[in-house]
Amino acid sequence: MQLFVYRLVYPFLWMISKLPWRIFYYFSSCIYVLIYHVIGYRKKSVTENLTLVFPEKSKSEINKIRKAFYKHMCDMFLEMIKSISITDKELLERFKITNIHTLKSLESNNKSIVVLMAHYASYEWSTVTQLLVDYPTVGIYKQLKNKYFDRLAHRIRKRFNARLIASHNAMNEITKDKTNGRLCSYGMISDQSPRIEKAMFWTDFMGIKVPAYLGAEVLAKRLDMPVVYLQVEKIKRGHYKAQFIPITENPKNCEDFYIVKTYLSLLEKQIRKAPEYYLWTHRRWKHRNATIPKGATID
Repeated sequence: MQLFVYRLVYPFLWMISKLPWRIFYYFSSCIYVLIYHVIGYRKKSVTENLTLVFPEKSKSEINKIRKAFYKHMCDMFLEMIKSISITDKELLERFKITNIHTLKSLESNNKSIVVLMAHYASYEWSTVTQLLVDYPTVGIYKQLKNKYFDRLAHRIRKRFNARLIASHNAMNEITKDKTNGRLCSYGMISDQSPRIEKAMFWTDFMGIKVPAYLGAEVLAKRLDMPVVYLQVEKIKRGHYKAQFIPITENPKNCEDFYIVKTYLSLLEKQIRKAPEYYLWTHRRWKHRNATIPKGATID
C-alpha cells in the first residue's frame, strides 16, 4: 500500500516542483483557498493557539494573523515540494545567509556544531548551508511512516550533499561520527513538545509554562559541540534571509538549561515580531495543564 500511494502521488509532486515560479505561487494561492476556506484544516487549533499566546489581541487581529499564517503555510509546504527539482542557483538566490563567516569561524575550532532551528519561516531550504561551508550538513528529523516518501526526503538532501538522521537514532549516529573523527553541522528543530514522561524541564514560552525539548542541549554538552541558532526571516514570497546567532562555544561550561532557554527566547522574539510565520498547526502548548512529572525542574 505504501508503494502504491507513493507511485500515485509522486508524479504530481514532481510536476508541481517543475512549475515556473509565478505559476507555482498562483497554485499555492489556490491551495490556500481550499485549505483555509473550504476544508478549514486545523483552523480551530490554530485559533486556540493564537488566542492563548496573544490574549491582548482582538478577534479581528487574531483572524488577520491566522489568514496570513495559512497563506505562508501553503507556500512553505509547496516550497518543500519545490526542493525536488530546485537548482543550487535558485536556492542561493532565494535563501540568503548573511553571516556565513560565523559558522566558518566555528569550523576552525575542529569541533562539530549544533545548529538549532525552529518551525519558523523556512526550515526546508536551510540545506543551502551545505553549499557555503566545508562541514557536511546533517539534519535530525522525524522519520516518515511511508518508507518510500522517507527515501525521497533522503534523496532530496543528497542533492545538496546533506544527510538525514532519524531523531530516535540521533545520539548513536552523532556519537559514532565523533568516534570516527567526522566533523559535521547538525541541524535540529527543537521547539516541539516532548513526551510528558520525558518533560523534565519546564519554562515559559510565549507566556505559557510548558516543557522544553532538551535533546539538543544534552547532545551539545555531552559531545562538547558549539551551539548556534539559525534565525530565518521571510523577506517576501519565496525569499528568505538567515543569520547564525551564537549561543555558546563552550557548552560544557554553561549552566543547565542555558542553551534551551536562550534558544526559546530568540525564537519568541521572532514570533512576537511576525507571528504569521510560525507553525501554529502543531500542538506546542498541549501539556500546559498537565501534571508535571516528579523530579522535573521548573524555571
